[in-house]
Amino acid sequence: MPDLTATTDLLRLMADPRRVRLLSLLGREELTVAELTAATQLAQSRVSTHLGKLREAGLLRDRRAGAATYYALNEAGMPEDARALWDLLRGRTDDEMLAEDERRMRALLAARGGSWADSVAGRMERHYSPGRTWEAAARGLVGLATLGDVLDVASGDGALAELVAPRAHSVTCLDASARVVSAGRERLAKTPSVRFVAGDMHALPFEDARFDQLLLINSLSYSHSPKRAVAEAARVLRPGGELVAVALKSHRHGTVAAAYDHKQFGFQPGRLRSLLDGAGLDVSRCEVTSREKRAPHFEIITAYARRRVGKTNAGGRRGSSRKVAHRRTR
Repeated sequence: MPDLTATTDLLRLMADPRRVRLLSLLGREELTVAELTAATQLAQSRVSTHLGKLREAGLLRDRRAGAATYYALNEAGMPEDARALWDLLRGRTDDEMLAEDERRMRALLAARGGSWADSVAGRMERHYSPGRTWEAAARGLVGLATLGDVLDVASGDGALAELVAPRAHSVTCLDASARVVSAGRERLAKTPSVRFVAGDMHALPFEDARFDQLLLINSLSYSHSPKRAVAEAARVLRPGGELVAVALKSHRHGTVAAAYDHKQFGFQPGRLRSLLDGAGLDVSRCEVTSREKRAPHFEIITAYARRRVGKTNAGGRRGSSRKVAHRRTR
């Protein structure tokens, strides 16, 4: 927590509208001093001075490319107090001057020359091009998967099931809401490999070692006992079976999360790893993998784990010793 002097210094730094204009542009593109001068129509000496102050405070980063220096918002290393203030300003500021700065910036970028790919090299994930969306990429990448019997815990009405069903032997969707289950059955009525079950993630209505893969995609936010939910997930996985979990990192946005009925306001990666490990799962990855662009900028943890073979799980039962026949996959 910054002291009074640090807080007032930060407020003084961000009180200048010219610095807010520069941050707004550099949150969208990596630009040189000359480009920032042309986009904002400010004097180059003033732009350089403001950039120096913002960089010193940790809000900007720079890199050399030949004779040019490019500046950009310091997304990864910005101090938390500065990030919080910038997020507040960015989320609540809508001004014609900012829009005009961006229009001039776009014209400058078009004049840089080269292809579209050249203009966004090193920053492609931040830019749209026709057909190049995360949904399109996910639907294409799932074609590389060969899945067996999949359980989707807290599945909702089957959006993920619809995505993975063409590459799975079967997909079972479990959700606590009877209304959601009914909507899912109607939605995927023409996909025979998908079935919906109403049930509790803390007491899964399935036998031990029933599934090859298990999805906990944004599920643990709704759990009143994540330890029990993870133990149940491990129990129904076959030895060697795979689990994928996606969860919010711990946050303080309780009002926002509560509006979506969340019971858990996120996890620390270390805690989530410990829950998985304690349930008899070997964790290969458990870390923050993305940060949402929209306020309040939730951070997302992705975890991959595999059920240990012949090990005791959190419920005290050993992995099933019976052999499970290899299932044909599509």
